[in-house]
Amino acid sequence: MAQDTSSLKTNLPVSLPSRAVRVWRERIIACILFLAAISSVFTTLTITYILFSETVIFFEKAMERQKIPLGQALLEFFTSTDWSPLIEPIGIGILPLLSGTLTTCFIASCVAVPLGTIAAIYLSEFAPAKVREILKPILEILAGIPTVVYGYFALLFITPLLQKVILGAQKFFLPGKEEWEYFQLPGFNMLGAGIAVGLMVLPYICSLVEDALQAVPLELREGSYAMGATRIQTAFKVLLPAATSGIVAAYILGFSRAVGETMIVAVAAGLQPRFTFNPLEAAATTTAFIVSVSLGDLPHGSLEYQSIFAAGIMLFFATLLMNVIGYFLSRRYREVY
Repeated sequence: MAQDTSSLKTNLPVSLPSRAVRVWRERIIACILFLAAISSVFTTLTITYILFSETVIFFEKAMERQKIPLGQALLEFFTSTDWSPLIEPIGIGILPLLSGTLTTCFIASCVAVPLGTIAAIYLSEFAPAKVREILKPILEILAGIPTVVYGYFALLFITPLLQKVILGAQKFFLPGKEEWEYFQLPGFNMLGAGIAVGLMVLPYICSLVEDALQAVPLELREGSYAMGATRIQTAFKVLLPAATSGIVAAYILGFSRAVGETMIVAVAAGLQPRFTFNPLEAAATTTAFIVSVSLGDLPHGSLEYQSIFAAGIMLFFATLLMNVIGYFLSRRYREVY
């Protein structure tokens, strides 16, 4: 009787690689992972070095142009409200750019934080499965829209809408005046740009806050319901405090994203550096200034060209400060289950 050779072949033991081969494979994989990890650190250190070295050149040229010592140049940089490195007499006060950046980011936070948190609570705790399947892709689409589209949306839709609302409110509360006597919202303003930045940041905050809420153990929800709490009470009095660490991290990440936004503020907020915190006025942000100067025909190494690195290092420190604050707040309110 002939034996079934196929069954014999399948039952044969599979030859395993030798121990030396396995060790070398693991070493190669470990080296690849180490190179991938160290590359990010190297990139960050390189960016930091370039920013600092180019900023030093900016101050050297500013000292040479204005005939002032280093201490006075640093004092003017951090305290002066005149930022005009492109025209004579030059001004190197960074406060106008910082005021525009902080104002637009504050408006964006006022839009994105409450709407993103409420949307995340609804998707996590209240939305049916079919509704969640529809809303989640819509939020992902919002996150994928190019920022220049948001900029023109703010310029051509949000700002005209705000102009009509503000003018209508003035006519309602202050009747009897001529049209020219009312306040006219300019076409470029920080309010419209900030709202657009908030809409852009909204999907990031909503997604991260929802992930933080989903990470809360189910036992806390069941315990709250067992004590007689409603779904709203459970969401706001149990889940939000339990997920505070992740929620704070989401807010910090959203604010950092708003600080670094470029095209929206460049299109809708204006390009004139002005020290003001009035959102109804036009002003330039740090990123908008960098874009406007980088696209010009300025000679490399000039004071005008080096000014983009001085503005960029302020963005670097602002983002670093936000990440440090987020790290300590996350550790402070972290809950371990």
